Amino acid sequence: MPRPASPAAPETRLPDGPAPAAPGPAPSPPPGPRLPELHLVAAARPNLPKIAALWHALRENPMGARPVILHTGQHHDAAMFGDHLADLGLPAPDVSLGIAGGSHAELTGRTLMACAAFWETRRPALVVVPGDVDGALAAALAARKLGIPVAHLEAGLRCGERDMPEEINRRAIDAVSDLLWAPDQETAARLLAEGHSPRTVRAVGNAMVDSLLRALPAARRLPLPGGLRPGGYGLLTLHRPANVDSPAALAALLRAAGEAARRLPLVWPLHPRTAARLAALGAALGDAQGLTLPPGILRLPPLRYGAFLSLMARARLVATDSGGLQEEAAALDLPCLTLRPSTERPVTLLSGANRLVRPEDLPGAVEEVLQGRWPAARPIPLWDGQAGARMVAHLREALPGLGASLGMAPGVAA
Repeated sequence: MPRPASPAAPETRLPDGPAPAAPGPAPSPPPGPRLPELHLVAAARPNLPKIAALWHALRENPMGARPVILHTGQHHDAAMFGDHLADLGLPAPDVSLGIAGGSHAELTGRTLMACAAFWETRRPALVVVPGDVDGALAAALAARKLGIPVAHLEAGLRCGERDMPEEINRRAIDAVSDLLWAPDQETAARLLAEGHSPRTVRAVGNAMVDSLLRALPAARRLPLPGGLRPGGYGLLTLHRPANVDSPAALAALLRAAGEAARRLPLVWPLHPRTAARLAALGAALGDAQGLTLPPGILRLPPLRYGAFLSLMARARLVATDSGGLQEEAAALDLPCLTLRPSTERPVTLLSGANRLVRPEDLPGAVEEVLQGRWPAARPIPLWDGQAGARMVAHLREALPGLGASLGMAPGVAA
């Protein structure tokens, strides 16, 4: 069970605009000596379960530093961000930069400027950047240019599609990071093969799994929506630009999902991006009410973390283009049909839990699961709920005497 959230700290906001002004003075620290700060960056919703693993581990294993949650602003509504904090046992962000919207270049540039302005007035001992969204890249670059050490949580993931925005971001973040926390041994070995120092690389396990295991007992007690019964439905999610930005690609996926839903009902919590694309596609087809989904597909709004985990944990299978869901499905020994040509998480393929599926092959893959022709997944080493503790252990090695010094240990930086 997650611990109750700590009382929210005062929030510092920067204006959303092309040239953020430097923030005012940081909130006054509590009485007594001020502890060095570790800034945990959260840009998008999927970042939250990752930083939650480290935040809880730092609270349970104090090391003379205060974890501070910094929200860049990429996701800011309740369902996509705020409610997740409560479900994960996290407090409200200490700092919110309020940077959202715009192109990849605009979001990256404005977030970089806002992070730099803030850290010039409130310098942390270390910045922890999870994942691969634009806000994560911006934070890593801002910290590096200011000489602030950077740790990349979920380092080393590679899908081989060098034009994919996330692939560009994750490679760049790894290149400027001082500590590289890989989710498995194979990914850590890849980082070493790319030339990173063994001092910087650590296979810590999967932070998403830490949060999943912490929240799962409570999630299993939640009621299922719409009269669903455990094992009687599949969970569908789509949000990648390659799948939803092209009307032809989205229409092909809808046809495949509709055919699959004739075999097994599908529940589809709609990402805001996907909902907008469906509305546009419906308008193009003359459907003034928005696109009507095929029979057998239950449309849901975005769900908070606990409700989504409840839905996933009791599904028969998952069909998705999400990287995080591939990991969570593997941890739950849940068949995962990944609707992409590649994955940056090949360890899930090797475990047997995950399979890459073309849209036209989705109905057949669903039938294969229903017929019991899907092997049980093999456990993935280090995905045991202890990733946060291993990150703290690496920090103790890399930042000795953190309470007295804000510098990295000699020889740690690559």
